Amino acid sequence: MNTTTVSTPLKRHILVVEDDAKIADMLSNYLHMHGFETTVCDNGLDAVPLAHAIAPALVVLDLMLPGQDGIAVCEQLRAFSAVPIIMVTARVDEIDRLLGLDTGADDYVCKPFSPREVVARIKALLRRAQGNLSAQTPVANTVPHTAASLLADDATQTIRWDNQPLPLTPVEFRLLRLLMSRPSHVFSRARLLDHLHNDLRDVSDRVIDSHIKNLRRKLEAAGAVGHSVASVYGVGYRFEVDAV
Repeated sequence: MNTTTVSTPLKRHILVVEDDAKIADMLSNYLHMHGFETTVCDNGLDAVPLAHAIAPALVVLDLMLPGQDGIAVCEQLRAFSAVPIIMVTARVDEIDRLLGLDTGADDYVCKPFSPREVVARIKALLRRAQGNLSAQTPVANTVPHTAASLLADDATQTIRWDNQPLPLTPVEFRLLRLLMSRPSHVFSRARLLDHLHNDLRDVSDRVIDSHIKNLRRKLEAAGAVGHSVASVYGVGYRFEVDAV
């Protein structure tokens, strides 16, 4: 296993899983300049044990890796952690394929990328993961919002069913939190995208479809009977209570 760690006093730890040494060094050095601690891993088989060991604040994960690919690593990380994940690919057409898969990644970047752009996305994801919801959130962050047996707690960024937290990513939390805030209200895909990404990036609305698929699966797995995310053909989605 080849790993490199660069430490800073701020202890905002980023795990960079990238087998291209030049790209890994460039990104790690840029992150260090911006006050982050980094660990670089060059093999997919070593990524999950490292994540267990260092508990990173965020993972930058390349798609093509020796050992096992980024999709497999992402799925294994999601089995025990809601850490924000940015997936990196060398082909722009791979983004469409990734969006159709249940990978659990929070964001996607295509090579060649600007390290400044990646750091900006990392900072945005970390802010959201730490509880700084968009000003568009209808209910104050200090007041939990309930929908029957579902409880969304903005202070801890968790949503619980019968007091058990759903294993949501930061993006999934924000999406379900918004839908729960107005049951039966139809949110357009554009409105949902604006809530998830307020930096005006050009993101396909298929991102929303992929996250909705994940939310439905997790609600079903938790046994959240009578609570669902319904599609409204040609418009978007709404959160329904007692829909079954």
